Amino acid sequence: MRTTVDMDGFPELVIARAINVGIAKTKNEVIRMGVISLNKEFNLVDKNDAELEMVAKKIKSEKMDMKKSNTKYISAKDALTKYKHLIDKWLYVIKWI
Repeated sequence: MRTTVDMDGFPELVIARAINVGIAKTKNEVIRMGVISLNKEFNLVDKNDAELEMVAKKIKSEKMDMKKSNTKYISAKDALTKYKHLIDKWLYVIKWI
């Protein structure tokens, strides 16, 4: 999401101080930290729910892009054929877990 934010007064001072003392490198980082702190304090979004929601949003976006470009899905087997050597190693590791 792209957003333009005008900050004056106290919020502007807080952002500048956070950068000056090295808590963050950019104004964007300060704002992101603030959003994360807001969520921690008020439990607005459950982390697991957010992850599922982001995955669903990405899948929906991919499906729309594929429909626009008339691209077909490929099977998992076809997608992973060039990585067969890694799959074999992974399966070997899983046996010992």
